[in-house]
Amino acid sequence: MNLSLQKDLFIAFFRSTMLGYGGGPSAIPLVHDEVVKRYKWMDDEEFADVLAIGNTLPGPIATKMAGYIGYRLGGWAGMLNALFATVIPTVVILIVLLSILASFSESSIVEGMTQAVTPVVGVMLLVMTYNFTKQSGKGLGWVWTSILAVVSLIGMQFLGIHPAIIIVILICYALFKPTQKQKENQTS
Repeated sequence: MNLSLQKDLFIAFFRSTMLGYGGGPSAIPLVHDEVVKRYKWMDDEEFADVLAIGNTLPGPIATKMAGYIGYRLGGWAGMLNALFATVIPTVVILIVLLSILASFSESSIVEGMTQAVTPVVGVMLLVMTYNFTKQSGKGLGWVWTSILAVVSLIGMQFLGIHPAIIIVILICYALFKPTQKQKENQTS
């Protein structure tokens, strides 16, 4: 067992979970920063694939990503380590903080803190969306990226289709869509 890798896995998921105020979705950009930028365990495309598949499965996204990435990098020990780093500290802090916050729930400081963090999480998600859109534009082309983004937005926001259904449809589309290499072979 590579103890250095296990230590890095623990630190990466502990840090992203502890700083991801607001739950799993707010931790995703932090996990991305740790996994792709800091440790370079994955590239943007692979991380986007893990995120997309993780969103189709039930349960919290942070634990699914921790479990998969931990297993991929460090086997069963890596999976358990990353899950431990994601779940246990959160549970302990949740119990302590909720006990404290409950006693100060009417405080203007607590309300202000909550309101101040919300835009920061929104900006982090916006930056991640921009990066994924840019990556998608390179792979699919900007026309298809725009079309799929608009159709997905309409499906989720106006038609009430669950995001997992849209992701499954897009995965099926990607599986059956001929690649550029297949198109070139057909014309040869």
